[in-house]
Order: sequence, then C-alpha cells, then structure tokens
Amino acid sequence: MQTASTNICERLFNKSIHEISLLLNIPQSTVSGIIAKWKQLKTTET
Repeated sequence: MQTASTNICERLFNKSIHEISLLLNIPQSTVSGIIAKWKQLKTTET
C-alpha cells in the first residue's frame, strides 16, 4: 500500500523545486526542506 507522500514523490520526481512549489502552492523553501530531509533520511515521515 502506497502512502500519499510516496504517491506525490513518484508523480513529482522529474519536476524542479519551482514547479513543485507552484503545483502544490507551497513555498520553495518548504519543498527544499522536504527534499533535503528525504535525501538524508530516505523518508518523508516526521
């Protein structure tokens, strides 16, 4: 079973940080932080 965050990650895989922030209507800094956390921990869970 896929989680919502996994599904979002798969759909946004080939998008830039700018494109993702526009699509989700969230700041680029938030997108950058999520990506940095994922790269470090290999998870999006808190």
